[in-house]
Amino acid sequence: MAKILLLTVLRHVARAWQQQAANGEMSLETVDLYISTIERLLRFAGAHDVTRIDDVTHTLALAFIEAPGRNRHQCLILNTSNGTRRQRRSALESFFTEARALGLTKATPLVDLPPIPRDPRKPGTRLSDDEIQRLKFQAERGMPATRHATILALLLAGQSTAEIAKATTDDLDLAESSVWTDGATRTYGRVCPLTPWGLGVIELRADHLLRTTPRPDERQPLTTGATSAYRAQASVCTGFGDIARRSGLATARRRVEPKDVTRYVARTILSETGQLSEVARRLGLSSLDGAAALADLNWQPEDGQDGGEAA
Repeated sequence: MAKILLLTVLRHVARAWQQQAANGEMSLETVDLYISTIERLLRFAGAHDVTRIDDVTHTLALAFIEAPGRNRHQCLILNTSNGTRRQRRSALESFFTEARALGLTKATPLVDLPPIPRDPRKPGTRLSDDEIQRLKFQAERGMPATRHATILALLLAGQSTAEIAKATTDDLDLAESSVWTDGATRTYGRVCPLTPWGLGVIELRADHLLRTTPRPDERQPLTTGATSAYRAQASVCTGFGDIARRSGLATARRRVEPKDVTRYVARTILSETGQLSEVARRLGLSSLDGAAALADLNWQPEDGQDGGEAA
């Protein structure tokens, strides 16, 4: 078999990944991440005069995984984090697995690569009402030109970061104090009610976007202009991280992430309604077990009751 160009293989594998995403076997965010990672592999390999898939060696694959990178400010990072190295390795493993399945190569350059250790995770955070107020206060800085308050408002409405990344001005129904989402890989489409604070900040944000855009009749993204699903979701997470650090809640010893706000929302809904099914409905979940986990409820269905699906 003639050696095939890496770029040609990427085109075939990318189509396979996209089909898997359509079948629900992968998320679109993962597909975007894998494609962008392999595109970087192509540039890295090209710098080493390697353009064909069968010429990617164990040594080259390891060098790519360990290579320096850049952060979101384009600053050089010499010591690549374990998380970034695991992402690169995962993308390469999927790429070569799919390429072999498609009959495009027999290469296995990742065989016998050493395991990449995981950094110890900081404990999750149970946010209090006072801490949510601190997040709101910091999120309002620079509003409405900045997106931070809108990110927090949509989180408090029950949207996930993937859903927030896709939110636009067309999704808003300010008269009904709500926002629509089509859902994401693990959530269903639904109407999400905005809190009074959320309605106020999103109304200001939407008005600012429509006043400052050269095409006010077109829908405007509320939080990020990134085109790929992975980059858009990462941008939302970065925005929330800014809020958490400014509020003093996220520190070297304490991790605060968007899902902590989702857990707060789940607990609030459960406290107000007493219904797990309402938690699942508001958050777009199909599983009552998932809703119970987010609401910090040790819940076991009665004998004969199916706890896997929400009503």
